[in-house]
Amino acid sequence: MTQRTPARTRIRESFNSRTVFILAAVGSAVGLGNIWRFPYVTYENGGGAFLIPYLIALLTAGLPILLFDYALGHRFRGSPPLAFKRLHRHAEPIGWLQVGICFLISIYYAAIIAWAAMYTWYSFTQAWGDDAESFFFTEYLQYDEAGTAGSGFSVDFVAQVGWPLIVVWVVLLIALALGVRRGIARVSIYAIPVLFVMFLLLVGYSLTLDGALTGLNALFTPDWSALTSGSVWIQAYGQIFFSLSVGFGIMITYASYLKRRSNATGSGLVVGFANSSFELLAAIGVFSALGFIAVAANTAVDEVASSGLGLAFVAFPTIISEAPASALLGVLFFGSLTLAGITSQISVLEVAISSVKDKTGWSRPVTVGLVGGSSALISVVLLGGVSGLTVLDVLDAFSNNIGIVAAAFIAVVAVTWGFRRLDVLAEGMNAYGSIKLGVIWKSLIGVVLPVVLGVLLVMDVRAKATEGYGGFDTWVVLTFGWGALALVAVAAVVMTALPWRSKSALHAEALQDEPEAEKSPDRTGARD
Repeated sequence: MTQRTPARTRIRESFNSRTVFILAAVGSAVGLGNIWRFPYVTYENGGGAFLIPYLIALLTAGLPILLFDYALGHRFRGSPPLAFKRLHRHAEPIGWLQVGICFLISIYYAAIIAWAAMYTWYSFTQAWGDDAESFFFTEYLQYDEAGTAGSGFSVDFVAQVGWPLIVVWVVLLIALALGVRRGIARVSIYAIPVLFVMFLLLVGYSLTLDGALTGLNALFTPDWSALTSGSVWIQAYGQIFFSLSVGFGIMITYASYLKRRSNATGSGLVVGFANSSFELLAAIGVFSALGFIAVAANTAVDEVASSGLGLAFVAFPTIISEAPASALLGVLFFGSLTLAGITSQISVLEVAISSVKDKTGWSRPVTVGLVGGSSALISVVLLGGVSGLTVLDVLDAFSNNIGIVAAAFIAVVAVTWGFRRLDVLAEGMNAYGSIKLGVIWKSLIGVVLPVVLGVLLVMDVRAKATEGYGGFDTWVVLTFGWGALALVAVAAVVMTALPWRSKSALHAEALQDEPEAEKSPDRTGARD
């Protein structure tokens, strides 16, 4: 008698429904960068005119690579290393590269969530006083200027930074230990609707402020000459790529939790356009508020406009102090940052946890304890101290601008030209997808994306290799920048060399060559 093949779909956890998957994916894509990066990038690169290259970048790069990640996860039903291994026996290291990048990001991302949570509390009393910049760097972070260059580097614990960071990690690890349905799904079901309601209220409030129209005019007045600048187009592709959480394993992992007969292409379009809609909403809210402070200070918008930490923890506290109903504005803004950060951080950590769990066969609680606990320990030691901002700055610059782009570049080139498996991915998505992937999608993945990613990668590597980064000492950049990336590469080789102990890897070859339409039906639920 022929031995019956085990039902693999019953082994792997799954989301309760397609709706829950979409909420989780949107929660991952909508992060801190949507709120504090997109508005400024738009303003600096042609204002309203920037929306044209941004939309083109979304259609020609963002959505195609989002569907590429979905196809890998949904077809091969595994974390990045397992999905790539099932795609081709030599592809597993690509997955571990993505896992390593996620691990690096998880170390510092939690710190920003902790800061936002503390500032939500500070909003009730406006604890930052009249000088938000001095309070943030000197009183709150206790950041020593000597540490800017690295010579004064210290991990001395800062209570108001370290203890909230520990609390954030406890919440994250509990949510992840509860699993896909009881943890990740439930957080997404509650957090994402609350996040959107809070941000809608924030935008509505900002539009009522005096000077809001001034800020919006500064943001959206088009500079059509910007469309002839190559750097503007590079910025558009870079923004859409970074904002969708693509290229470093998150969407592969989440798509692997979809039920087999899911409309993954339709879900991808919903997630992609929801993410961009949130970015546009964020730009309206942020620049309405910046217009208010510019008018109040009798200065130009470009003198108060900023991006990143400067916008969140310096400019916005200043706005909050001057605005009516300031506590409400502060809670809405920093509460939104906290929720957006938590949902994104959960997705980042889940990549590493799911990958190690697949490789070792360990239970989820054990894997969360070892992998998540390791990330938490490193995070508290490095980011809970006096020089935490230095570590965050360097790790962010190298893991995002070099690590993610390099991993994505290697993935699309290898799958398209090395392993020639794009047809297999398209077949898997087309089996149940409402939108069929064909020649256009394959051309965008195989031609446009390698060019875009290659240009982004070469430009950033060349700049950091020749100019250093941020004025930091060489040893700081070598340790937390180039050294961290080198460690990820070494870890990818080591993890690939370890044997697979999980039963989920036993059917890799069968999965690799089995047409999606001919697979055993998933009788655990109807088509989503």
